[in-house]
Amino acid sequence: MPWIYLLFAGLLEVVWAVAMKQSAGFTRLWPTAIMGVSMIGSFGLLALAMRTLPLGTAYVIWTGIGAVGAFLVGVMLLGETVNAARVIAAILIVTGMVTMKLA
Repeated sequence: MPWIYLLFAGLLEVVWAVAMKQSAGFTRLWPTAIMGVSMIGSFGLLALAMRTLPLGTAYVIWTGIGAVGAFLVGVMLLGETVNAARVIAAILIVTGMVTMKLA
């Protein structure tokens, strides 16, 4: 169950990051509200996962899901640029997450 909590915490991190971008510096109500709610949910689920999982593992997986997820949303939905360096960076993050999980 802690891995499921961690997965959803990471996905909510993507939601709040995208909502923060869409809030235009907290000037738009609904994206700001979505950001706040998803941030609380993300931290809450991360805390539940950390009851059982080691701190380093949980935090690396959580931030990795958020970082790679935000990168993918930015590219696929927001028209952000894709180049070899950004793709390699995302692959390295995923590699680090897998290595941390296996360690």
